[in-house]
Amino acid sequence: MTKEKDALMVLSGGMDSTTMLYDHADSIALAVTFHYGSNHNEREAVCARYHCERLGIELIEIDLAFMGRHFSSALLNGADAIPEGHYADSNMKATVVPFRNGIMLAVAAGLAESRGLQAVMLANHAGDHSIYPDCRPGFVTTMGAAIAAGTYEHIELRAPYTGMTKGEIASRGKALGIDYSKTYSCYKGAEKHCGRCATCVERREALAEAGITDNTPYED
Repeated sequence: MTKEKDALMVLSGGMDSTTMLYDHADSIALAVTFHYGSNHNEREAVCARYHCERLGIELIEIDLAFMGRHFSSALLNGADAIPEGHYADSNMKATVVPFRNGIMLAVAAGLAESRGLQAVMLANHAGDHSIYPDCRPGFVTTMGAAIAAGTYEHIELRAPYTGMTKGEIASRGKALGIDYSKTYSCYKGAEKHCGRCATCVERREALAEAGITDNTPYED
């Protein structure tokens, strides 16, 4: 029996959401990419389009440009504003876009209900928790309850990677045969990954942990 495709997924085009797209392709009816003005937004979107086309999953792109105009975050202020180092460093808090996932999930929930879908999917993971409040288990639980309470069909929030590390996600992607060179991570947003910002460092570590040859073009 063919599994019903009942979910909408928030897809950036980075490693984690791309892995989830393949991992749960049999249940994803629709993906949505948000343009909110981050340095790397447009390069991620190219990757999101590529993978949705490859899997035959419809992709909708939604403009949230007001976030880039009005919110405060190094991620919205150009490459020079991005600190370098690992996520564990306190300076990476500068890259938080306030309540980004909350805003995106609210839009996604309305879109899912409008399309008659039963769930929204988010690819947050354990490595995000210390820095990003809207990636933590408590947020997922509470936001999930709000989405269910605020929709007639009690839309479900699914976040199956919440307890996984990025290395574990990459290992799953390796088993799925995902080409990670067709994903984008760097917070600086240049053609080549810088190799120095937290997302580049984390990307390199995750691919190495999973035993994946890293074909990402890095500046350093």
